Amino acid sequence: MNLNRTRVLTYVLLVCAFVVLVATGRAKSLPLLIPFVIAHCDTENGPVIQAAKKALDAKNIDLVFIWIKKQDEDELRKAFEKALAVRKLNPQAKDLADRYFFETLVRIHRAGEGAPYTGIKPGGTEEPAIAAADKAVETGSVDDLTQELSNAAVDGIKDRFSTLVEKKMHMNESVDAGREYIEAYVTFIHYVERLHNDIAGQGGEEHGH
Repeated sequence: MNLNRTRVLTYVLLVCAFVVLVATGRAKSLPLLIPFVIAHCDTENGPVIQAAKKALDAKNIDLVFIWIKKQDEDELRKAFEKALAVRKLNPQAKDLADRYFFETLVRIHRAGEGAPYTGIKPGGTEEPAIAAADKAVETGSVDDLTQELSNAAVDGIKDRFSTLVEKKMHMNESVDAGREYIEAYVTFIHYVERLHNDIAGQGGEEHGH
């Protein structure tokens, strides 16, 4: 289990909060979570572009305003109006107009998070855990997701602890053996610390969208 997977534990907690807010009718609080909950806003099958498609088809820009800061609404509205005017010319124009709007929306959204725009990525490039987390939001249940990630965290702890115990048995045999024990000890402690900090929400913010 690598560091990226431990970071997803934080994502799971935020997904839980997301689901609770929806279920309890407190959706007005969702914009506070959006910059943190979505970690794949620049993929073709991600929620940002899916919202953009719905907005274009419905000719309703309000459907995407939640993804950007209020001060960026005018810029996005202009792009939206241009896209609507062009996409009705012919199928090719529609594809180009849609792409233009998608890129504009994602760029503005990422800028609002302080993240650079690096283009729109193909669908399916997000981590499996992220896709599973989105599935949890869709179904309203995080049971399968939390179980999967809990198992992964337990496996990560056990693997590192097993190595630590083995190294400890030989630590007094030589200086090199002692160093190997210390390396295993530091690896184990730091791993547990990262897990704790991420779960407690004390880790650094991630903008790897």
